[in-house]
Amino acid sequence: MTRIVVLISFFIVSQLKGQFSARFVVTNIATRSNEDVYLTGTFNNWNPQDPQYKLRPFSGGRKSIVLINLAPGTYAFKFSRGVNKLESTADGRDIPDRILEVSKDESNEFTIAGWKDDYPEKPKSYTATPQVRIMDTAFFIPQLNKKRRIWIYLPKNYQTTGKNYPVLYMQDGQNLFNEKTAYAEEWGVDECLDSLQTKLQKECIVVGIDNGLDKRINEYNPYDHFQYGKGLGKEYVDFLAQTLKPYIDSHYRTRKGRDYNYLAGSSMGGLISWYAMLKHPTVFGGAAVFSPSFWISPQIAIDAEKWDEMEMLRFYLYTGGKEEANSVADLQKMASILQKKKQSQIRTVVNPIGQHSEKYWRQEFADFYKWMSNNWKE
Repeated sequence: MTRIVVLISFFIVSQLKGQFSARFVVTNIATRSNEDVYLTGTFNNWNPQDPQYKLRPFSGGRKSIVLINLAPGTYAFKFSRGVNKLESTADGRDIPDRILEVSKDESNEFTIAGWKDDYPEKPKSYTATPQVRIMDTAFFIPQLNKKRRIWIYLPKNYQTTGKNYPVLYMQDGQNLFNEKTAYAEEWGVDECLDSLQTKLQKECIVVGIDNGLDKRINEYNPYDHFQYGKGLGKEYVDFLAQTLKPYIDSHYRTRKGRDYNYLAGSSMGGLISWYAMLKHPTVFGGAAVFSPSFWISPQIAIDAEKWDEMEMLRFYLYTGGKEEANSVADLQKMASILQKKKQSQIRTVVNPIGQHSEKYWRQEFADFYKWMSNNWKE
């Protein structure tokens, strides 16, 4: 197989407020010379085919892209040729995220040994446990005029007891229970709860809502964005509170009070879980906000400062130290704002080696569940 050599030259130039620019130059595209190549990473929420991050023709048959206004810090990235066309090892295996440290002028050379789509994909296994079922393949979302697949996890003894259960509403349902449908890795929520609930003797129902695929970033963003377009987050959280929760409460044995209904999600899913809590504080009692995309709008902090409802705020805030440059600072800023409220219960967790991936969210999920279930009164 032709070996592809990639040269990335970083021309990091000091700008106002300590920001920098980085130029990426890709050489020796070889058999892929006529195909578009994209930069995907924490710069753009890991979008593998973002037109704003497409490399352009450069001298000598090369391609390049220049990123401007980068804050000092650590960024993770890879190269792609589109959806499911990431770079790989020479035998088609995944490679770790590439890391860019923005702090000084530097020049780095890389090689791409292969592309993932050049190798046949091994069929993914169906890994959901018997407690997981598809509640509906096309549940109607009137607020968005769309349909969506909904997953539901029921505790092992649901059918044999008359108990009512707390409910956890989770975003990105494709990635929660089943390797076969997961974008990368699954969270393993069902396997975790099958074991953990037995030990804790605290059980709950989990509802997973599939994301909107190419509309995910819009549906999970409460704010319009100059690059990604109209934010549909307000409509989406209204769906959670006004349509989906009433349906779940009427068809399953649930504990309907706010203190027994939580939200959870990661990345943009973390952002919208945070926002749903603020928008509907009388409906949801808390949220797990994993690696939230607080970078997407300064309005986020403003909304948090203005929030003055009397209900208890409960947030489990998590991020990894190896995520985008400002992830830790953004999380700590939000935690500081929320902790000043009259009633708040905020837990902030930073994993120094954590990256922006399901692997690390899966590792953190059990600790979140223990924290959440401590608030349930029998």
